[in-house]
Amino acid sequence: MSVTSEFYLARAAECAREADATVLTNVRERCLRSQDAWLTMANRLRKGERLRDEAAAEKALKVEAN
Repeated sequence: MSVTSEFYLARAAECAREADATVLTNVRERCLRSQDAWLTMANRLRKGERLRDEAAAEKALKVEAN
C-alpha cells in the first residue's frame, strides 16, 4: 500500500480539528506539532513526485531525440 499526499493532508486536517476542539494547552500544542509534521510529510512526498515526473519527462525527451 502506497501512501498518498491526500492521506497526509487528511491526518493534518484531523489534527487541526482536534487542536480546535481542545481546551488544554498542552494537547493543542501537541496536535499542532502533529499537524505540522503531517504537512511536512505531504510536501516532501509532493516534491518527490514532482522530481520523478520531471526526470521521466527529461528521459522521454532524450529518447525522442535519439
